[in-house]
Amino acid sequence: MYQALYRKWRPKVFSDVIGQSHITQTLRKQVAEGRTSHAYLFTGTRGTGKTTCAKILAKAVNCEHPVNGDPCCQCPSCLGIESGSFLDVLELDAASNNGVDQVRALRDEAIYSPANVKKRVYIVDEVHMLSTPAFNALLKILEEPPEHLMFILATTELHKVPATILSRCQRFSFKRITPADIAARLTYVAGQEGIGLRPDGAEILSRLADGALRDGLSLLDQCAAAGGAIDSAAVLDVLGLAGNLQTAQLLEHILRRDAQAALLLLDRLYAGGKDVGAVLGELSTLVRDLLLWRTAPEGGAALLSGGYDTATLDRLGKNVPAVRFLYLATTLQKVTAELYASSNRRTDAELCLIRLCDESLSGDLTALESRIQRLEDAAARGEVVRTAVRESVRKKAEEKPAPKAEDAPPWEEPPLPEEPPLPDEPGVRVFDVPDEPEPVREAPPAPPKREPVQTAPSPAPSLAPVGGNWWRALAEGCKGRLPPMYRVFLDMCAGTLEGDQLTVYAPDDITLGRLDNDRVRGVLGEEAAKAAGMPVRLVFRVGEPPKASAQENLQNLLKFGSQFDNIEIK
Repeated sequence: MYQALYRKWRPKVFSDVIGQSHITQTLRKQVAEGRTSHAYLFTGTRGTGKTTCAKILAKAVNCEHPVNGDPCCQCPSCLGIESGSFLDVLELDAASNNGVDQVRALRDEAIYSPANVKKRVYIVDEVHMLSTPAFNALLKILEEPPEHLMFILATTELHKVPATILSRCQRFSFKRITPADIAARLTYVAGQEGIGLRPDGAEILSRLADGALRDGLSLLDQCAAAGGAIDSAAVLDVLGLAGNLQTAQLLEHILRRDAQAALLLLDRLYAGGKDVGAVLGELSTLVRDLLLWRTAPEGGAALLSGGYDTATLDRLGKNVPAVRFLYLATTLQKVTAELYASSNRRTDAELCLIRLCDESLSGDLTALESRIQRLEDAAARGEVVRTAVRESVRKKAEEKPAPKAEDAPPWEEPPLPEEPPLPDEPGVRVFDVPDEPEPVREAPPAPPKREPVQTAPSPAPSLAPVGGNWWRALAEGCKGRLPPMYRVFLDMCAGTLEGDQLTVYAPDDITLGRLDNDRVRGVLGEEAAKAAGMPVRLVFRVGEPPKASAQENLQNLLKFGSQFDNIEIK
């Protein structure tokens, strides 16, 4: 008859127990020196060896020929206890015998001497399930038991055991078994059983066991029934964890900020019968593994869930900052907790994926942190430097002098005539120096149209986009009225003035979003109106300002100089 691996390979002696040397060494020494206690309390998670050590201890104290504290497993006492034919060693389940009447019957029976062995041993598993009257009934005999009686209590929830029971027992805490120890044991058992277990399969089984060797052996038993070599892909396939690959693909879409692909994949999973809460839970587990893998590559490996191999974790965690994983984990935990009270779980899951793809939609400080992080990443990649270089090249191109007549293209307007304009002809004032001095007249009549007219020079040409210097002056004037967080974004912009419209060009949508608000618009509008002497309309755009042609630069220079037409030169 076939026997499960976890039963067939249950340790027979203390030296076979894996990962609990701090307990087995103490118990062996107590048995060897004859200093065993009348009551023990074994606590720890499932599958760590509590019941196994209790049975070994029961055999060791009754063994006729112990070997350094270990039972010989050959004498009649060891064989009888192992087969369960001796009623003097009794294993009870407190979950089904938790009433006061059962404990009173056990107490009345315990006073009798054992029939076949030296000590009567009671192993009470899951002792925390006993009721309060049952604990009170057990308390007296546990405090003053007969010479031939020993109690071994085992529990996974120590906080439910009364302090009066704890104070009368020697307590031993069983720790979780490390994945390395579980993998080594699984490899040994597979070799003895003729199972083709690969190293990557043993690794993923050890992590799926979650610190319990019994779970690891049960999973190995299940995978071995499928036949063939057991590698990581076979383990995921046999155990029904192939959906983890889709979860990894979903997280990959989120890390690439591809909301459309993430929503489409969620729709396929939902159409295939997958619960959206389970999808978000698996996604949260994967993010936790990535955060631990990124933060503590060596020590954190023992804390991983085990559903993903190291190659997948390396691929997903590459070039992703830890703060991004923290945001993903926090958002998933919050949405998962609120999902049970939701009226539309699918909609909440879709909104969660959209927020995971774009942190700026979170509506809290995370949005600002995301924008700052993007700017820092862009600066690290040299985007800011390249933008500054392009701006510098554009300024130098605009500051070049107008081309000569022979260099001007045929489609441009002809250059200005060399002759000065007539007195009645409007144009640019030119002061000619005569070759010979003219005779001085006593009372020369004033020219009819040459009298200086005291008019204020038009301020608008001073804002003409000649080299962009006016924009820098305007921006510097606005900085004193704006907080520091806006000044940085203002330095990254450029501006042009066409008529009464001031156009501000931002390098990207993030900068535009930070400046396009009532506060910045008000300050820019007021400063531009002061400089122009008239109301100015403000427009924000994304991109670079248009480059002016050589003819436009020349016309701007002429307009800029026309404000000096009415100034006399003496």
